Amino acid sequence: MTEVVLVVRRALISVADKSGLVEFGRALEQRGVALVSSGTTASVLREAGVAVTPVSDVTGFPEMLEGRVKTLHPRIHGGILADKRKPDHLAQLEQQGIEPFDLVVANLYPFREAVAAGAAFDDVIEQIDIGGPALVRAAAKNFQSIGVVVSPAAYDELLNELDANGGLSRESRFRLASEAFEHTASYDRAIGDWFAQQGAREPAGEELPERLVTRFDRVSSLRYGENPHQRGALYAAEGTDGPLGGAEVLQGKEMSFNNWLDAEAARAVAALFAGDERPAAVIVKHHNPCGVALANTLAEAYERALEGDKVSAFGGIVAFNREVDEAAAEAMAPVFTEVVVAPAYMRQALAAFARKQNLRVLRAPLPAPGGLEIRPVDGGALVQDIDGIMESAGDMKVVTSAQPTPEQWEDLLFAWKVASRTKSNAIVLARDLATVGVGAGQMNRVNSVGLATRAAGDRAKGSSLASDAFFPFRDGVDAAGEAGVAAIIQPGGSVRDDESIAAAEEHGMAMVLTSRRHFRH
Repeated sequence: MTEVVLVVRRALISVADKSGLVEFGRALEQRGVALVSSGTTASVLREAGVAVTPVSDVTGFPEMLEGRVKTLHPRIHGGILADKRKPDHLAQLEQQGIEPFDLVVANLYPFREAVAAGAAFDDVIEQIDIGGPALVRAAAKNFQSIGVVVSPAAYDELLNELDANGGLSRESRFRLASEAFEHTASYDRAIGDWFAQQGAREPAGEELPERLVTRFDRVSSLRYGENPHQRGALYAAEGTDGPLGGAEVLQGKEMSFNNWLDAEAARAVAALFAGDERPAAVIVKHHNPCGVALANTLAEAYERALEGDKVSAFGGIVAFNREVDEAAAEAMAPVFTEVVVAPAYMRQALAAFARKQNLRVLRAPLPAPGGLEIRPVDGGALVQDIDGIMESAGDMKVVTSAQPTPEQWEDLLFAWKVASRTKSNAIVLARDLATVGVGAGQMNRVNSVGLATRAAGDRAKGSSLASDAFFPFRDGVDAAGEAGVAAIIQPGGSVRDDESIAAAEEHGMAMVLTSRRHFRH
């Protein structure tokens, strides 16, 4: 069966995005297409010398209500919705003196842009398009008889098809209709989300949103997923700057599925120190920090983070909390690193990194605090507030006779932050604002203490330990004391807290209870 090609003789153009409008309108005119347009779209075309018939001349009614009513009229929608395959439809158009359209070119008021710019409530309301979505949906529904274009990016392709085939194929019309419905659906989601936010004025602690609707658009295909036999792709959430805040890959091989996961984990730890006046370096391996440090320079911070676990750092991901300088880049040179991620890079740092062509250099802003975390489960999702450190030393209670020294307080709070981004059961040992041992992802807490203290070796002596959740038994505290740990910070809340406190007393350790846990599965 020969495919029916739609010859375009008459087009309705009503666009908020005027990109390429004049050139496109002129190109249609040169191909013998009669143009009908409304509002500022008609004005722009007319001023450029493109012949256009105003919508008001077609409807017999002027634009009304400050432009809220322009195209909502039977002479417009009848010309769009008539199924030209049906003689009865064509007869009705003739009876009413309505001329059919062959093409609708429409995109919608800049609602998202108004919200992003912080426009006043009433101004945002005025950016809710009514006539535009009606035009787009009507034309998309009737794709058998009419084409619809919602993006200036499609103009050239459409013109090329008109020249090559003398019209639009059914395949093209169907594809354009699909894009059109996605366009209006996305627009409505943005409006719905904004309305929900306006109503979300309940005090903290109220229920999470009743409905979550997020569209993800594929940014790129990946070589594979976590393993070579799994398909993988990178997607961007609609209404955001994209993965990792709009991250840019400045050099190196293609980012893998696991690279993206670990880069996000490293970036999240670096963000814990976003407000710190000291540079921070983070090394992540398999989604857990294996080395974190604060220092006077980025290079020193990296070197001290590396000392935390040189073995695990091989093939790891490095993140910094500020612009990377040449010295930090040179400090990284001897170690094989998969990815470095930071909010900015000095020119000299990029030049140093360029000598390691396989190193992926990622520029990404540090994530802002707050928001929701969504984890898919079979048939649904778990949603929670993103965990953040809100407590300070003043919120905590020392429960032992030994009091932390000022230096130990610094290390305890530092380790507490790192533990909050380490997989449970998390144990983090720190000395002089650098990790010396990390135990993560274990099925019991005493094993995590063992991993951390063995990794630290002699550096465990005099270190400060953070535990993301309480000690269910004293065995973990005993293991820490035997390794020489000097101070412990933990949430408390176990029915055996007294036993853990007693163990700390016996080992001469200071113990601080935070009354809040940061457990992370």
